[in-house]
Amino acid sequence: MAGLIRREDVDQVRERARIDEIVSAHVTLKPAGVGALVGLCPFHDERSPSFNVRPSVGRYHCFGCGEGGDVIEFVMKMDGLSFTEAIEYLAGKTGVQLRYEEGGNARPREEPGKRQRLLEAHRVAADFYAEQLMGPDATAARTFLAERSFDRSDAELFGVGFAPKGWDSLQRHLQGRGFTQAELVASGLMSQGQRGIYDRFRGRVMWPIRDVTGAVIGFGARRLFEDDQGPKYLNTPETSLYKKSHVLYGIDLAKRDIAKGKRVVVVEGYTDVMAAHLSGVTAAVATCGTAFGGDHAKVVRRLLGDTTAGGGMQLASGGTVGGEIIFTFDGDAAGQKAAERAYGEDQRFFAQTYVAVADDGMDPCDLRMAKGPEAVRALVDGRKPLFAFVIQAKLKQFDLNTVEGRVSAVRAAAPEIDGIRDRSQRDGYMRQVAGWIGTEIEEVRREVARAASTPSQRRPSSSDGARPASGATPVADGGGPASGAAPRLPAPDPRDPVARDERLALVAVLQYPQHVPPSFDELGEDAFAVPAWRAVHAAIRAAGGAAGGRELSAAQWVAAVLEQSPESVAIVVTQLAVASLPEDREAAIAAFVEGVVRRVVDMGLKRRIDDARSRLQRLDPSDEGAYNAAFADLLAIESERRALRESA
Repeated sequence: MAGLIRREDVDQVRERARIDEIVSAHVTLKPAGVGALVGLCPFHDERSPSFNVRPSVGRYHCFGCGEGGDVIEFVMKMDGLSFTEAIEYLAGKTGVQLRYEEGGNARPREEPGKRQRLLEAHRVAADFYAEQLMGPDATAARTFLAERSFDRSDAELFGVGFAPKGWDSLQRHLQGRGFTQAELVASGLMSQGQRGIYDRFRGRVMWPIRDVTGAVIGFGARRLFEDDQGPKYLNTPETSLYKKSHVLYGIDLAKRDIAKGKRVVVVEGYTDVMAAHLSGVTAAVATCGTAFGGDHAKVVRRLLGDTTAGGGMQLASGGTVGGEIIFTFDGDAAGQKAAERAYGEDQRFFAQTYVAVADDGMDPCDLRMAKGPEAVRALVDGRKPLFAFVIQAKLKQFDLNTVEGRVSAVRAAAPEIDGIRDRSQRDGYMRQVAGWIGTEIEEVRREVARAASTPSQRRPSSSDGARPASGATPVADGGGPASGAAPRLPAPDPRDPVARDERLALVAVLQYPQHVPPSFDELGEDAFAVPAWRAVHAAIRAAGGAAGGRELSAAQWVAAVLEQSPESVAIVVTQLAVASLPEDREAAIAAFVEGVVRRVVDMGLKRRIDDARSRLQRLDPSDEGAYNAAFADLLAIESERRALRESA
């Protein structure tokens, strides 16, 4: 093993590595006096910039948290490197040839620090996949790209490649480059089986996922062949390099335009990022297999540099102070839920948050193919405030032609209005919502005041520091408090029999999907009455329902549901996945699971019957068309319920 790096080489690295360039890969810096730069601290969350950098002396200091040091210490703390690894990383960027005390020669390339070895493995793998894309076995991959209007130069720009179908194609290539099996498993490029390791990615289109510095840290892979039994999209697992909650695909290409234009466009997939960039929307990024969350927000905020207290204020020109966060979503139910999750992150920004959804529901990739690049640009330019989008979607759930529907709509909108960051805008928004609903503004104002005085109904505002409302109790098994700092869901009342039955059904579905009757997967998104359980049910549906769970092992099934869960819901999913069922006889589990699930399905049908009867009672019998249609709907639901009970 080589010895210590020579002191003069360390000093040379420190001198050549410009601290402002290294820091700027993570933080947007602005001039703050002669020779000084300032930005948001990358080591703690803050709204006012207190992270100061002085390039002339090569040092930084945060007056908020006290972190400080030179360029080497910054890299060590930011990327979790040892001193030697940080020196080697910076030497590679600055062209310094390192010498070691023992022998006086350059350290062999086979012996860098662990992180550098893993980064090198990913670089070699990315080159390998890119080369395979032009090979004879990659016809399906090239067809996939061509069908989405991507040519060879587009693939080269984004580093898109192809993973051969063989079980050890990449393994043999990397081991031929001197990488050990332990390194390959640690990288996430290989999986460990009973007979040894094998390629994690096989027969798939490959996208290299890079960090903000441009280093490849993982991959996203899309299924191509029908005989591939894996998920449609498969990402690198959590490794020392790859943390999905911190990663944004395309950030390496978008970072400069994000900082320059004070705008970031969050799309939903790899091909959407490609389509957006090729259409001129060069600030587009996407999350990798998870919802946009708090850690993603921190990455975006540092690049935007949304540091002013007036951030988020829209100007007459159409721009905003502090920049813009624009979310694009599909126009379906899943896209709506994604918008609501993104709305929960709104308070983390001074920038204004928007949503862009095409009228026909097409994503940027489809839009570019159907209508050209200008349509993608128009989609982004035609964005609307995220607040308006989410509220209008909520209002669609109510029948605004009835008094009851209008009252319910006002009550649903009130907590959202109360959570608007800019309090000076709330009166205007109250007037707008009153117009949407068709009610008096005073009624809206009263409900907003009531929401403000009821902590459990409030959205966290900027004055709350983006924390959960103080009156909320986290969901836990049995209704007790849960640990962790994740946003919390209100705990269901353990005395409520409906809440108990719904909970049991979800426990059963998560633990025994093979015994769940098909009727469960036919339930709609509003089948669960308790909000917490409704959120878990949404994650289960997004993961493919019980039918999808039957195709996976128990661990894979719960992991699939967790993959579809925001952080607050993931806590609940985990609790339900390990909870005990009242039935402890193995032979009776199947019948028990079927029974509890049928009970929830029956309750859902009963609610639908009650709603249908109520609707029928409100109709005028003289309006034969509407009355007969409503009556037929009631009979159909009652028939469905009878069939369910008879089959039991």
